[in-house]
Amino acid sequence: MENHTSLIRLRISAHDAHYAGQLVDGARMLQLFGDVATELLIRHDGDEGLFVAYDSVEFLAPVRAGDYIEASGRIVAAGRTSREMVFEARKIISSANVVGQPSAADLLEDPIIVCKASGTCVVPAHCQRLQR
Repeated sequence: MENHTSLIRLRISAHDAHYAGQLVDGARMLQLFGDVATELLIRHDGDEGLFVAYDSVEFLAPVRAGDYIEASGRIVAAGRTSREMVFEARKIISSANVVGQPSAADLLEDPIIVCKASGTCVVPAHCQRLQR
């Protein structure tokens, strides 16, 4: 099996903040993983496929508005129509929260893993356009 991977990097906006302290709902990370999964399926099968289920999800650190998140994933197993995937989201830049300087930010020397997950997607056989 080819080594298909995907990486998305984005800034979490104030619009994404859902709780006090500019905290972002964990579902935002799952939305990113869904986008990563879609790219993986297009690369592997030439079709967006469908996300069937998460096997596990771990929220490991808070995400706040102003943080930069890198979400990645890869296919770890492929059946006739199913694709097992693993995902990881890392905070690579964090809002510095400096009083009087709301635009201050810190590039993290060691990215912080904020979420990990694994799941299964399906591409129906009649939708698979790429030869394997």
